[in-house]
Amino acid sequence: MSLVSCPCGSPSYAACCKPFHDRGCHAPCAEALMRSRYSAYALGLSGYVLSTWHASTRPAHLDLQNELKQGKWLGLQVLKHLEDSDTATVEFVARYKPKSAAASRLHERSRFVKEEGCWWYVDGDLFDERRP
Repeated sequence: MSLVSCPCGSPSYAACCKPFHDRGCHAPCAEALMRSRYSAYALGLSGYVLSTWHASTRPAHLDLQNELKQGKWLGLQVLKHLEDSDTATVEFVARYKPKSAAASRLHERSRFVKEEGCWWYVDGDLFDERRP
């Protein structure tokens, strides 16, 4: 039996993000939610990403399948995770390779909020990736 690695970097998709994606349930902490959202982006699961986005900032529509036609996500590195009882931040770098351009990095500090026992992605700040 071969294991399929999770897009977020875990050795097993089945033991990592797949249960969240299949059941649409929320992750137990902000870092796990961020990882499952990254994996959903990598797999084109728009419904899951939207269902974990806080209503105050959620877009009306998201077409990740179309984005996958333009390129692919290459990997994720979580740099920092700070969490208290009802707010959290997760800083990460995600690598993306468009079909017609060089690979790029998305460096973000994401904000999460916990409401009624569920973690939600609220928004994030992007870091400037240009080097001097």
